[in-house]
Amino acid sequence: QVQLVESGGGLVQAGGSLRLSCAASGRTFSRYAMGWFRQAPGKERELVAAIEWSGGGTHYTDSVKGRFTISRDNAKNTVYLQMNSLKPEDTAVYYCAADRSILVLITNDEYDYWGQGTQVTVSS
Repeated sequence: QVQLVESGGGLVQAGGSLRLSCAASGRTFSRYAMGWFRQAPGKERELVAAIEWSGGGTHYTDSVKGRFTISRDNAKNTVYLQMNSLKPEDTAVYYCAADRSILVLITNDEYDYWGQGTQVTVSS
């Protein structure tokens, strides 16, 4: 069982930056693939970025490539999402997800564990 707690969301102006953190419980964090998803009002939840267990492999949705960076610190049981050059269309609730896998997982149904989410609002 893994529990995930996100933090770092908030209100920021367009062009600004935020760093989201996701702290995971458990002693086997390094064996989990991690992902960041987001859901805007009236839209489906979508993958933002994913990272495999060692941090060596990552995947990004096209709309955030070059602006967002996913990383992890297995010693701290934490995964991060650095978000730069934020746009109003990045406004959403951001969720952290985990699953025991050595692969990069890119779809919702591949993840078994989810955090409660953190709101990110980008004003124009």
